Amino acid sequence: MLSSQLPALQVVIPLVAAPICVFFRNPRIAWLIALIASSLTFMVSIGLFLQVQQLGVISYEMGNWSPPWGIEYRVDNVNAYILLIVSSIGALVTAYAYPSLKREIDTNRHYLFWTSYLLCLTGLLGVTITGDAFNIFVFLEISSLSTYVLIALGKSRLALYAAFRYLILGTIGATFIVIGIGLLYLMTGTLNLYDLASRLGDMDLAQPQLAALAFLTVGISLKLALFPLHLWLPNAYAFAPSVATSFLAATATKVAVYLLLRFAYDVFGKSQIFSELPLGEVLLVLSIVAMFVASTVAIYQDDVKRMFAYSSVAQIGYITLGASFASQTALTASIVHLFNHAITKGAIFLLLGIVAFQIGQPTFTKIKGLGKKMPWTSFGMVLCGLSLIGVPGTAGFISKWYLILAVLERGWWWLAAMILASSLLAILYIWRFVETAYFVTDAEDNTIELGSKIPFSMATVTVLFVLACLFFGFHTEFSVDSASEAARVLLEYTRQ
Repeated sequence: MLSSQLPALQVVIPLVAAPICVFFRNPRIAWLIALIASSLTFMVSIGLFLQVQQLGVISYEMGNWSPPWGIEYRVDNVNAYILLIVSSIGALVTAYAYPSLKREIDTNRHYLFWTSYLLCLTGLLGVTITGDAFNIFVFLEISSLSTYVLIALGKSRLALYAAFRYLILGTIGATFIVIGIGLLYLMTGTLNLYDLASRLGDMDLAQPQLAALAFLTVGISLKLALFPLHLWLPNAYAFAPSVATSFLAATATKVAVYLLLRFAYDVFGKSQIFSELPLGEVLLVLSIVAMFVASTVAIYQDDVKRMFAYSSVAQIGYITLGASFASQTALTASIVHLFNHAITKGAIFLLLGIVAFQIGQPTFTKIKGLGKKMPWTSFGMVLCGLSLIGVPGTAGFISKWYLILAVLERGWWWLAAMILASSLLAILYIWRFVETAYFVTDAEDNTIELGSKIPFSMATVTVLFVLACLFFGFHTEFSVDSASEAARVLLEYTRQ
């Protein structure tokens, strides 16, 4: 039955579609291939999510080789949730993309963009679904190498610099990850994640095990842009094409967060690393610093995309803050914020893509008076900004509410106050946009000259994202319940 092959199809569909784009090379045909492939991938992820809800954990043996000898794709409540996030955003951004790419990239390079886009989607989905440690590294490199190309295709020469900088730092991160995986294999003789967890749980914490954990934590933290390993992210988001920025901001760092959770709670879960090692304390400190420093730096940016790039570093701090507690409520907060930040930041960069479609790179100088010339786009930015702040009625509020509940469970009132204080910093950089867009009175400053009408596909997908920021602020049955179940599964791994 086809339903039994869904784990393989999740990766095979975009992987096969990528070289087909190169074969045709026509920009519209390449886009249609990417749209069909990403939509099918989204439908597959829905099928996997429903199967996990009904049947429990899915174990898929590649080539009928039984694990741990063969490669296993293993889907539980945790990665089924992440697969759904990544594939849905991949499909929606593809539907949005064609007019934006025509404005930002030469048409003779569109097939390169879509080939890289599908390979990046393949890598992110592969990292999430595989149950093999070395496969994680392979898929991580597929996504990273294609990401470098996506960033380099930006029309500014600075895009090449951003891509090269990310290449250097990404290679360092990948090296750390493969060293960590190699040490684990040296100790256990297996690469299957489930088998690794079982064998490591029977061992005492030894130097090679600690070294493997350290290498993996640093390497993955660089991929997820945890402060101070975030230096690649601001330029990458600022100078990549709008479509690439929207997709990467909503998915790439989220998959890296999933990877950190998978290794910390699943692979090393039985080793009691949170009770015997200061991993939680280190994550806690770095998360707090990220929340304040990145938000402060965001306030002083002149480029709007760059401002929201630093905002992403701060928001990642909230996600890792929840991950540092190792409690049900805190992990729920971390995973639900992973979802809510994906849709919120995806919406923001899609809105900025519309602004770029009309006026070019959105700087604060160029967006003066934007509220009058592009009222609906500006209003959408305000709504998404409220979600970043965590105003009630938005998706971002739900995340911070659960995070504060987790903090108060421990009696840490001081940390709850710091979470609220960092949200005030978000108000400042969101207000910069509001002030510039709505309160310009000098006609000479109103320099916006609108281009053609906003294409239907761009407007429709963006509206869906903005509405999602509001919808999931009131209806939390999917986002919170699924995140809570994922948190329960991760904590169970630590108790087995």
